[in-house]
Amino acid sequence: MENIHLAIVEDDILIKESLESYLSESKSIKITFIANSVEDFLKATNVIQKPEIDIVLLDIGLPGMSGLEGIRPIKEKLPRANIIMLTTYEEDDKIFKALCAGAVSYISKRTSLTKIEEAIHTIYRGGSYMSPSIARKVISYFAPTIEKEESKLTLRQEQIAQGIMDGLSYKMIAERYQISIDTVRDHIKKIYLILNIHSKAELIKRMHQKTE
Repeated sequence: MENIHLAIVEDDILIKESLESYLSESKSIKITFIANSVEDFLKATNVIQKPEIDIVLLDIGLPGMSGLEGIRPIKEKLPRANIIMLTTYEEDDKIFKALCAGAVSYISKRTSLTKIEEAIHTIYRGGSYMSPSIARKVISYFAPTIEKEESKLTLRQEQIAQGIMDGLSYKMIAERYQISIDTVRDHIKKIYLILNIHSKAELIKRMHQKTE
């Protein structure tokens, strides 16, 4: 039988008590540490020379040091421990910051207790686990983007878009490139269609992003 030593770092009393009550019933999970903050957790583990911790359930929104900030010091103290982020935050930047810092899993607090227990066993066995909504974000982030040929602006369309960025009117753009205003309007319509935008403001924003 597996003997998983688990630590919980969570400041929400209801969630903490719910996790403790449910997971302590598992014959293969032993809760060795429960802390309200990263600081308290590190102090508690410093008292013991070689604390037995296989998995840390770590919240992000903690008092003092955030869970994201706490990943590195926890890994330095417990290099063999696997960190599972258990959080309400599902923003892309937080997910990737956590994974890049050393967390091995990122689970939404909306996940059921049975699924959280399943994730703990999966991670302990060397696997990986993500909440479906978070897994989709990760997959979308790393999925290759296929740029179709028709999505590219022509040289003339690029020039007209630049004219818009320069604050020129349709008449001034027409004079700059010696074309008619109707031709400018036609190109603008095509640019909006290609870039899937609907205003000059969106066009300017998109062109700025392209040059960053």
